[in-house]
Amino acid sequence: MKIRTLKHICKRIKNAFLYSIAGAKAMYKSESAFRQEIALFIIGIIVLFFVNVSDVQKSLLFMTLLFIPIAETVNTAIEVIINRISTQKHPLSELAKDLGSFVVLLSIIMFVGVWSIILI
Repeated sequence: MKIRTLKHICKRIKNAFLYSIAGAKAMYKSESAFRQEIALFIIGIIVLFFVNVSDVQKSLLFMTLLFIPIAETVNTAIEVIINRISTQKHPLSELAKDLGSFVVLLSIIMFVGVWSIILI
């Protein structure tokens, strides 16, 4: 691999990381639900250090915990795109936003279900 190509790859990775950090900051600043989910995430991580379950079960608990802010981020991205296109009411815009919200609800149901099954 040429050094020039390696430099280019490293620059692209760095830029992608910086864009991701900017997205995380924007989410935290603008979305109260995301801030609440991050608080839940931090509490959940602390709980994971103290529960006496297998590593596989801890992995499942962690993944369901992480999926909630992921779903919220996708939901927010959908809302931002729809609002960018038009702020006028349209049935398809409403459907897209409702489906994004439904993904968040499903992630919360999955979290509650998995944590209940493993910990109770």
